[in-house]
Amino acid sequence: MRGSAAAHILSLLVRQGATVAVAESLTGGLLGAGLTDPMGASAAFRGGVIAYATELKTKLLGVPADLLEREGAVHPDVAVAMAKGVRDATGADYGLAVTGVAGPDMQDGKDVGTVYAALCGPDGRVWHRNMVLSGSRESIREATAQEALELLRGVLEANLGEQSG
Repeated sequence: MRGSAAAHILSLLVRQGATVAVAESLTGGLLGAGLTDPMGASAAFRGGVIAYATELKTKLLGVPADLLEREGAVHPDVAVAMAKGVRDATGADYGLAVTGVAGPDMQDGKDVGTVYAALCGPDGRVWHRNMVLSGSRESIREATAQEALELLRGVLEANLGEQSG
């Protein structure tokens, strides 16, 4: 999601006086890059954490180590913990997180294309999206970033009473 779509998300955040931060695993910075493409991104984008290595999810984002040990890094509860962790770490109103398997091999017993996104809002409310994506490693990473940003856009539009188009 580049250009006008990211600009629209940033506009929605500014209109609500809100900020966002991202926690990324498989996307390796694509979310942050997408949200900082438009001019004026600093008005609503706080920053992000790329916690690619599993242990960094605990060290940098506060994901419980026992959750990671029990479920692995590719799990919906890990995405939620990452979203909460980046929100808390950056002081953002919204924390958006993704974790999953882009390939080429399975991870933690999860198939390539298994992806989880989570959004933690100002009141601690959580929204999530579970995905099964297909295609190349690159296309899975791009689709993950787009789906996560769509999740954020949908929540922000609902807050303003707007409809997704």
